[in-house]
Amino acid sequence: MIYLQEAASVLLANKIRSLLTILGLIIGVGAVIAIQVLGSSMAGAVNGLLGGLASNSFIVFPSGQQRDAMQAALKLTDLPILVARVPGITQALPIGGRSELIQRGHQSARFTISPEGAPPFNNLPVLYGRHLDADDIAGHTHVCVISNDVYKRLYPKGGDPTGQSIYAGPNRFVIVGVLQPPKRGFLNASFGGGISIPWTTYVDRYVQGNTIFGARFDAAPGTDVATAETAVIQALRAMRGRPDLQYRTFDKSQFSKGVDGIFGAMTLVVAFIGAVSLLVAGIGIMNIMLVSVAERTREIGVRKAIGARRSQVLAQFFIEALLLCGAGCAIGWAIGMGLGWLVNAFAIVKVTGTVAPLPWLTTVAIAAGFAVVVTLAFGTYPAYRAAKLDPIEALRYE
Repeated sequence: MIYLQEAASVLLANKIRSLLTILGLIIGVGAVIAIQVLGSSMAGAVNGLLGGLASNSFIVFPSGQQRDAMQAALKLTDLPILVARVPGITQALPIGGRSELIQRGHQSARFTISPEGAPPFNNLPVLYGRHLDADDIAGHTHVCVISNDVYKRLYPKGGDPTGQSIYAGPNRFVIVGVLQPPKRGFLNASFGGGISIPWTTYVDRYVQGNTIFGARFDAAPGTDVATAETAVIQALRAMRGRPDLQYRTFDKSQFSKGVDGIFGAMTLVVAFIGAVSLLVAGIGIMNIMLVSVAERTREIGVRKAIGARRSQVLAQFFIEALLLCGAGCAIGWAIGMGLGWLVNAFAIVKVTGTVAPLPWLTTVAIAAGFAVVVTLAFGTYPAYRAAKLDPIEALRYE
């Protein structure tokens, strides 16, 4: 405790010099902490946006950039065959969309009608009613679940619309559910059409012929989605006898991995910049500590002359270096967290509509780690040099 008080008094006696010494440390730590906060916040926000998507489902559709796109086209008759041939696939259903003028009394607007299964691909919670169920699918029923946008447009006065009818041209659908609004800012986090109907009903009413845009596949619990995607594509190529056909896939994890990869690369770049700043700051700290040892050589000689041991002198200067590094890292941590919080609160949340928790423990660990590493790497030698001073020579020092 005495050493800590002495170290604090020495550093406070030279405030400007101490601040300039740790400026590089503040900048380096602040930059690393800020990017860590932003990366974690953005990744958490994207995962929040995609929270409405089923994690065990994926979509497969033919790539448009191939010579034989028609050969690669999926067909309704392919779906039961793929379910039977690909292990882990529990359900396959067509995907697509049909833009229709939707009417409800005097209210009308154009929305997209899309096929949906049970459980749904977009499993946002419902505001009213329920999701489509297996009985709706099996019975080819004329029921629908509408998005919150459709609900606000067709029911401007609010109220529970379940059990009421809407019309899409000659087709009448009974509303059984209304989805809650997705988390969003400027980004639209909703997937699928505004009006979801049983996929069997969609096929009856809107699919002409056997060709479909693509298909959604549901994997059984415990099945690796990426492996299932590869197996489906290989099965399609085998069914066509064309190993050159190209297909594309989409699932929740692909989007999340892409975002994580972007912020991971940014983190590496800023970490490199931070490492350079820390190196420069560490050299500055070593230099100022060596200057401090030179300035206080006579003081060290007096201490040793009255009985101070080498370990005590070593501890005194080592604690000064630790306090200097700790102060720089603490200030850098506070600045980095502050900048990260401001950007998260006033930019990321407004864009995504999702509040992600800040990585407090991770950032504290990073700042503490930097303080320890810089102290050990650049504070040990000046302390060791002070402890080695000969008391006779030190007392003669002018």
